[in-house]
Amino acid sequence: MYEDPGRRPGEHRVLVDRLWPRGIQKAVVDFDEWAKDAAPSADLRRWYGHDPERFGEFTRRYKVELDHEPGASAVERLRGLARARGRLVLLTATRDVEHSGAAVLADVLAAGKGR
Repeated sequence: MYEDPGRRPGEHRVLVDRLWPRGIQKAVVDFDEWAKDAAPSADLRRWYGHDPERFGEFTRRYKVELDHEPGASAVERLRGLARARGRLVLLTATRDVEHSGAAVLADVLAAGKGR
């Protein structure tokens, strides 16, 4: 969200963080929905603490969460939006996007495109 290039035509923009980003007013964020159920649980987020050394285990645990409710329904909804809209943009306030829940979620969504 901090380096958002802005909306392109046809995009559906989804915030995929569990908590609203500190210091950012909702009125200034260009997003269509907030998918809290697609975000890592509060317990998992606290355990991970954005420690890159824990990213592998975080990824494994987060994928398990996404296989169960409410994550599974959120993933299916996002997959449906991606199919219908053609372009789904995942927004996150995480500064290290490469080691974020949004990166894991993007991989999960991409892996299931044919389903």
